[in-house]
Amino acid sequence: MIALSKKGSCSPQLCLALYAFGLALLGDVSRAVPMDDQDYYLQEISNRDHYYSFPYPGEEFFPFTEQPGEEGPIRAAATEKHPGFKPSRKELKPKKSNKKGKSILETPPDCPPLGLETLKITDFQLHASTAKRYGLGAHRGRLNIQAGVNENDFYDGAWCAGRNDPYQWIEVDARRLTKFTGVITQGRNSLWSSNWVTSYRVLVSNDSHAWTAVRNESGDVIFEGNSEKEIPVLNMLPVPLVARYIRINPRSWFEEGSICMRLEILGCPLPDPNNYYHRRNEMTTTDNLDFKHHNYKEMRQLMKTVNKMCPNITRIYNIGKSNQGLKLYAVEISDNPGEHEVGEPEFRYIAGAHGNEVLGRELILLLMQFMCQEYLAGNPRIVHLIEDTRIHLLPSVNPDGYDKAYKAGSELGGWSLGRWTQDGIDINNNFPDLNSLLWESEDQKKSKRKVPNHHIPIPDWYLSENATVAVETRAIIAWMEKIPFVLGGNLQGGELVVAYPYDMVRSMWKTQDYTPTPDDHVFRWLAYSYASTHRLMTDARRRACHTEDFQKEDGTVNGASWHTVAGSINDFSYLHTNCFELSIYVGCDKYPHESELPEEWENNRESLIVFMEQVHRGIKGIVKDVHGKGIPNAVISVEGVNHDIRTGADGDYWRLLNPGEYVVGVKAEGYTTATKTCEVGYDMGATQCDFTISKTNLARIKEIMKKFGKQPISLSLRRLRQRARQWPQQR
Repeated sequence: MIALSKKGSCSPQLCLALYAFGLALLGDVSRAVPMDDQDYYLQEISNRDHYYSFPYPGEEFFPFTEQPGEEGPIRAAATEKHPGFKPSRKELKPKKSNKKGKSILETPPDCPPLGLETLKITDFQLHASTAKRYGLGAHRGRLNIQAGVNENDFYDGAWCAGRNDPYQWIEVDARRLTKFTGVITQGRNSLWSSNWVTSYRVLVSNDSHAWTAVRNESGDVIFEGNSEKEIPVLNMLPVPLVARYIRINPRSWFEEGSICMRLEILGCPLPDPNNYYHRRNEMTTTDNLDFKHHNYKEMRQLMKTVNKMCPNITRIYNIGKSNQGLKLYAVEISDNPGEHEVGEPEFRYIAGAHGNEVLGRELILLLMQFMCQEYLAGNPRIVHLIEDTRIHLLPSVNPDGYDKAYKAGSELGGWSLGRWTQDGIDINNNFPDLNSLLWESEDQKKSKRKVPNHHIPIPDWYLSENATVAVETRAIIAWMEKIPFVLGGNLQGGELVVAYPYDMVRSMWKTQDYTPTPDDHVFRWLAYSYASTHRLMTDARRRACHTEDFQKEDGTVNGASWHTVAGSINDFSYLHTNCFELSIYVGCDKYPHESELPEEWENNRESLIVFMEQVHRGIKGIVKDVHGKGIPNAVISVEGVNHDIRTGADGDYWRLLNPGEYVVGVKAEGYTTATKTCEVGYDMGATQCDFTISKTNLARIKEIMKKFGKQPISLSLRRLRQRARQWPQQR
């Protein structure tokens, strides 16, 4: 036994020895217990080394390439593959298990991204040797992250090392044992500078202290990096390695730049026996839907499947063709598909105006599956929505652009591959600029050319064949003019916010300025209805996707206060039709990996439904003559709101309004005007506000004269003739 003092304490020398022995014992225990069995915070305390220490040349550990068995851990196998080797499909096939046990490498080799781009990997999991400044810290080293216009702030476009030497690194802590399979890199996103890494090493560790590099028979593998700053480059590891931490160690870089990079790591988390991480970091769905990326042929087949499942409530049609001749297919969901029902509002979702923003496309395909299934299951909410609304879903406005992005894959298309049409046009901003026409007319009150505050005609120059207008844009405009849409949402990607019009600033000297429509209060509510029911948009704890923090406006933004755009689909829809349209940015990652789709569906499902339900908010009605016939093209105005709408072909109308009391007026050519007070309540469901108006006396006279084959003489001409007769008599 060890002798203690009378007070029960040991001597200083003995206590120090016991403390050292205890630490060694703790270290042995922590290494003996599988990492997934330990509490995460204990792992951090016992295993985390100083982030800014660089491993000594002799320090390394042996990462597992198989599960430890009776023979103990096996060192990563050597390979003769060249740096930057990309294995073929054949080489990626899982190997058969050996006789002694099942290999980790038998799991599917196509491991998904860890989530640097999607923000699943938090800022606290990213560390670097040095950083040039905070705005270029490790937390900015995410694939496809975008810099702000004003660089040198907190939101720059990469991780950039503080020094240019071969001892710099950026590190990712997966927080659990992970089978690392590949690395994707980019240079720095910047308008003013060119920086990228041309080669690098990959190192892995279980404790962030002892590291080993990926090696082959010749030594450390040097992977080929980037040759410019935006195109992602994928390097698969010759042999997948199991570890918790992974480091990228740049070895060379663009000679006129510095060490800067953005990256994504491919890896499969190993099984989690205690279900610790699953409870905290993963979202599952109970919906039995087709969670995958669909190319054009598969999208068409999925639409046919939905139509076959629900033939009584769905219809497939196309609104036109793309530049390359692909049909722009839409699915209609209604209890009477193919016809407009008087008094029933029309709603639309479109996606894929930017072909590389794929998440919106898949969400619409998931939505049509979900609504069909829930209708068949008798879900009263979905049944009521379908019976009272005519819904149109157009998942791919730019299929040519999508095809380019799809061929590159979810992580390798960069930020813009497939964004534009085949002829290089951005569909989202390719509509007529009606804002300028309206504002010029309002500013020049004495101008002879008066522009109405609604249904502004399209300028002649835009309709000419020589105008730079995409065929897809013309197809959308014809669709918008044909169907009396009331509300619409265009799903986009790369951010997490709902943008409402106007999208164009009124002052030509500004690039950002809050520019409200006369219906600003309605648009703000519509935007908030989506954002507030999304799982993440209004979460104050979430990290900004790139440079903008939209939390101060609860996940919404006025388009013009964000960045000015002339000819947006939102502004055009508002000024040329009755439809209120908003842009819904559904995720930071434009083209998430297939494995992310179930969680993205859960993030957006409720919002997609709630937003559709808003089409029933406000007032609705029918404008009829005394014989009960609907009057088309009648103007509906609301006192205090300088924006009118018009009735449809059957005389029916819908006017989106927030709760309150409104004085509503109606006028139509040849009819008397009428007004009434209509009250909008807080409960869902539009208030019925019908009008019956009679023809004016002049209209009746014209009708009678036309019936008997005579045209009425204008009053001014009649007076002139009377005066001509009276003049000789007076002489």
